[in-house]
Amino acid sequence: MKVLVAIKRVVDYNVKVRPKADGSDVELNNVKMSLNPFCEIAVEEAVRLKEAGTASEIIAVSIGPKVVQEQLRTALALGADRAIMVETDSEPQPLGVAKLLKAIVDKESPDLIILGKQSIDGDNNQTGQMLAALAGIGQGTFASNIEVADSTLNVTREVDGGLQTVTLTLPAVVTTDLRLNEPRYASLPNIMKAKKKPLDIFTPDDLAVNLTNTVSMIKVEPPAERQAGIKVASVDELVEKLKNEAKVI
Repeated sequence: MKVLVAIKRVVDYNVKVRPKADGSDVELNNVKMSLNPFCEIAVEEAVRLKEAGTASEIIAVSIGPKVVQEQLRTALALGADRAIMVETDSEPQPLGVAKLLKAIVDKESPDLIILGKQSIDGDNNQTGQMLAALAGIGQGTFASNIEVADSTLNVTREVDGGLQTVTLTLPAVVTTDLRLNEPRYASLPNIMKAKKKPLDIFTPDDLAVNLTNTVSMIKVEPPAERQAGIKVASVDELVEKLKNEAKVI
């Protein structure tokens, strides 16, 4: 079984994000960038499938400028066999990403496509669903457990009411939730080996995909600062402030 894993380069989750001075975007200069946490979970799940003898090949895919190769090499160090990069200096929106991934799917014909359920920068939670719709295949989103049986896939989904299990016919798209697994760290020998693994580079034009964005960003600004809290001496004073100052009761 061939597994395709889509990954994204994002600001490291430990970094406090700041807008640019002109409010045009997020400040990325001298900011640590990392593999999106949900994408790490996707890579880990693919590697576990290969270790179990279910998957035969893992292909990591990412979209962005040349520096995205850093995250692709990380995925290769974690266990991916080869990588594909779609090089573009523009920042494609979820539909554009889904179209590019659909073109890669048509080229590679994977049996399973795994994505993180969302990126921690845009938080759109759209790409996996759009890819499944464009490719005309089944999808299992918010996966907390995956079981492969012959040509079918049982995916346990985390939904508002609890857990839901769906059975998908391969090929299929799965998006990963936090509780699916605990990603491993790349060992030094594997980091060195990753430098020699194949990495193919395409452009959107090579894949005949138009990345014209239909949504524009107006402004980026930090949220309003919360006012400091106060201590009250009694329940009566608390009720009075909730009623007359906060006006919530």
